[in-house]
Parts: sequence; C-alpha cells; structure tokens
Amino acid sequence: MQAQARDAADAVPAEDGRLRRLLRSELLLVLALSLGASAVGALISFLGSVTEPGGLADQAATLNSSDAPGRPWLDLAWQLFGITTALVPVALVAHLLLREGAGLPVIGFDLRRPRFDLAWGAVVAACIGGTGLLLYLGARAAGANLTVVPENLPDVWWKIPVLVASAVQNSVLEEVIVVGYLLRRLGQLGWTPAAALAASAVLRGSYHLYQGIGGFFGNMAMGVVFVLLYRRWGRVGPLVAAHALIDIVAFVGYALLEGRVDWLPTA
Repeated sequence: MQAQARDAADAVPAEDGRLRRLLRSELLLVLALSLGASAVGALISFLGSVTEPGGLADQAATLNSSDAPGRPWLDLAWQLFGITTALVPVALVAHLLLREGAGLPVIGFDLRRPRFDLAWGAVVAACIGGTGLLLYLGARAAGANLTVVPENLPDVWWKIPVLVASAVQNSVLEEVIVVGYLLRRLGQLGWTPAAALAASAVLRGSYHLYQGIGGFFGNMAMGVVFVLLYRRWGRVGPLVAAHALIDIVAFVGYALLEGRVDWLPTA
C-alpha cells in the first residue's frame, strides 16, 4: 500500500484552489497529448467498426504496420520516429514530477530494484498473458472483437528489433502515465482510491476500444490488477516489465507463428 499512502500524504489541501486547478489542467493536458487522445481515437475507430457491414470478427486491427512499403530504410526511419515521439509524454511527465521535487523514482520507475522488477514482471506477464490470449480468442469467437494483427512489417533485418522496441515503448508510455502519474495526480486532487482505480482502468480499456468490446473489458480488468499491484509494491517498474514481456511475446510470437498454427487468427 506504499503508493496509496504516499499519494494520500501528498494530497493538496482543499482550500488551495489555485494549485488544484493547476494540477487538474496539467493532468488534462498530459492526457490530451497521450493516452486520452488515443482513447478518443479508439472510440471513433470502434464506432466506425460497429457501423461497418459485417461483424467485428470479419475486420482487423493492425498494431505494427509498414509506413513505407517497399522502401525498408525509409520504413525503418518512420518506425524509429514513431517509437521515439510516442515517448515524449513520458519525458514531459518526468519533467513535471521533477519540478515538484520528486521525479520518476516517486512512482517507482528507476533502476534501484531491477531484479525485483524483472522477476515480478515475468510472473505477472505469465499470469496475465495466457489469460488475455484466451479472453481475446473467446471474444473474437463471440463476435465482440476485431481480429488483432500484432504486426505486418516486411521481412527485413530490423523487423524483430523494431517489434521489441515498440513493445517496450507501449509498456513505458502506458504504465508511467495511466498508473504512476495518473494515480499520483488524482490522489493529490483528493480522489478516493476506488475512484482513482476506476478512472485508471476505464482509461486503459478506452484506448483499446479499437480492438472491440473484448479489448475494452479485457484491458480494463488488466488495469484493475495493475493498479492493485502498484499500490502493493509502490513501483511501476514490475508493471512496465510485465507489459513489455506480454507485448514482446505477442508481437514476435505472431511474426514467427503466423500461418504456421491453426489456432492463431489472421487477417
């Protein structure tokens, strides 16, 4: 319960209305530049999918696609550009936390406990990864989810490294912002632990809506688990490791198994 207690201790007094307004505006701006905007885009994408003729299972959502087909070096440049710029909101959060005298270590994103982070990250990934795959297959079979295509990059030398980098970028962006930063700011703004947990989980589910109803509820459940673990450990490090491992297995595993097994849905 370290993180929960720390956030409660940092709560801004209700009478300090100016600081609360500044924190509220800061939070909204960070979300508007990152996962909040992704949630709105995912909602628009979902509305487009459900109004498309045919079922959701007949449609596909591609996660890592080529940006310059037939031009591998230009494609690589675009891939690296996208991965790097997607991490700018994390740099902004680091700057904002540093300005308040805390920095990223206050949410447990540092190298102080690497073995702890990696070990527990692997355990969490093993538990959630398999369950998530079963939920996805079930949701798709029920017609509540699009076919998720983890990658359709060309078969070039940089394919696997880019997929790994993309997985790490996703994990850092999501866990730093939607768990560590969001819960800290909501705690400072006086939100109850239950309300902050719900906000974090719903936000996580919302920016996965482009995958369908299954993607929304599956990721919302994952969000609940991740918030509870964060409050237990006081660190996003294990969550970043777990998320990265889950995505690496999904991206690289799909690249290696596509067309080779019958149970893996393809577009």
